Amino acid sequence: MTNQNLEGTMGDLLKDFDVKRIKTGDILDGEVIDVTDKEVSVNINYAFDGVIEKSELTNMDKDPREVVNKGDKIKVYVLSPNDGEGYVQLSRVKALEITEREDIKKAFENEETIKVYVKEEVKGGLVAYYGNIRVFIPASLVSRERVVLADYIGKELEVKVIELDFRNRKLVASRRVIEDVIYEDNKKELWKSVKSGEKRSGVVKKIIKAGAIVDIGGITGLIHLNDLSWGRVHRAEDIVKEGDKVEVFVGEVDAQNERVALILKDVNEEPWTKYSEGLKIGDILEGKVMKFLNFGAFVELYPGIEGLVHINEITEEHIAKPSDVLTLGQKVKVKILDVDKNNKRVSLTIKDAEEKSKEYLQYNDSDEGVSLGDLFKGLFD
Repeated sequence: MTNQNLEGTMGDLLKDFDVKRIKTGDILDGEVIDVTDKEVSVNINYAFDGVIEKSELTNMDKDPREVVNKGDKIKVYVLSPNDGEGYVQLSRVKALEITEREDIKKAFENEETIKVYVKEEVKGGLVAYYGNIRVFIPASLVSRERVVLADYIGKELEVKVIELDFRNRKLVASRRVIEDVIYEDNKKELWKSVKSGEKRSGVVKKIIKAGAIVDIGGITGLIHLNDLSWGRVHRAEDIVKEGDKVEVFVGEVDAQNERVALILKDVNEEPWTKYSEGLKIGDILEGKVMKFLNFGAFVELYPGIEGLVHINEITEEHIAKPSDVLTLGQKVKVKILDVDKNNKRVSLTIKDAEEKSKEYLQYNDSDEGVSLGDLFKGLFD
C-alpha cells in the first residue's frame, strides 16, 4: 500500500473522530459493549474504545454486571485519553458526580422533581442519595400524612429540592410539597364534582359547638346542629361521635371559598311533609314541652314539628312566666288553634285542651244522671 493510499485510509478512519477533542476531564456519551467482573468496555464514538475499571464504575461494592448491561447508554469522564495500550481510561463515578450535580441544580432552578434512594433514618428525618450525592429529607417534609420513617428505608422516593448549597454540602428535599400540590389539585376536582342535593358517605372528624365536621372524601363540611336531626338538638355528640360513618345530603356549596353545608337528617322525612295531614284545628294531641320563652312555651307535637303555646293559653291563672306551671320535658295535652303550613307554624292552647278533658271526664263520671260525686257524697263526712 502506497503512502498516499495509507494517508487516505487513515483520513477516512479519522474523518468522524477528532483526536484533539478527547482530553482529560471531558464528559462523553458512551454505550456499553462488554461487561466482565472486573471492567466495562465502552464505545465512546472515538478511534479507541474506553475502559471503566470496577472501582470507577460505582462507589458500591458490586459486581459490574449488577450495575450495567451491554447496550446501556451512560455518561463517562475521561481519566486518560490513552492508557498506552490503545484504550481510553474512563470513570463513571466522576462523570456521575458532575452530571448529578448538574441534574440537581437544574431541577432546583426549574422546580422539577428528582428520584432519590432512601438509605437510612437519622435524628430529624431521612438520609437519601441521588446517585452519589447525599440528600436530607426532614421528618416534617416526608409526607403530609403521619408516617413511619423506617418504612421508607430502601425505597425510591420522588422529591423536590428546596435548599441547595454545594459549597457547604447542604441539600434538603421535600416529598410533602409534591403531595400538597397533588392534594390541592385533587381537591379542586372534588369541589367541581360536589353538587347540592346529592347524597354522600362521610366520616365524622370532629365535634364542635356548632355541630359536626364531616369528611366526604377529601372535602370537609359542617353539619349544623339544626341539620343533625329533625328534632331539637342541644349537643352534636348526642347524635354522632368522632369516627362515625354517616350518610349525608349536600346542602349549600361554596366552591370558591371551599365551604359546604351538610345535612344528616333525611330530607325525604321532612316532618311537615310527613305529619302535616295530622294537624287539624281543634284536634287535641299530646306533646312535650321543649323550650321556654318570656311570652310562652314551645311544645313538640311530632319530631321536627313544634307549636307555640302563648303564655295566656297555658292556664286561666295569671302567671309571670311559663316555667311557673310547666317543666321542660313535661308531657301535656294541647289543642290546635291554628296551622300555618306555608310558614310552618302551629298555635296551641293548653288551657282549652284541659277544659275539654274535664268535660269528657265529667261526662263519663255520670251514670243515668247521677255523678260519681253524688254517689260518694257524705261517704267521708
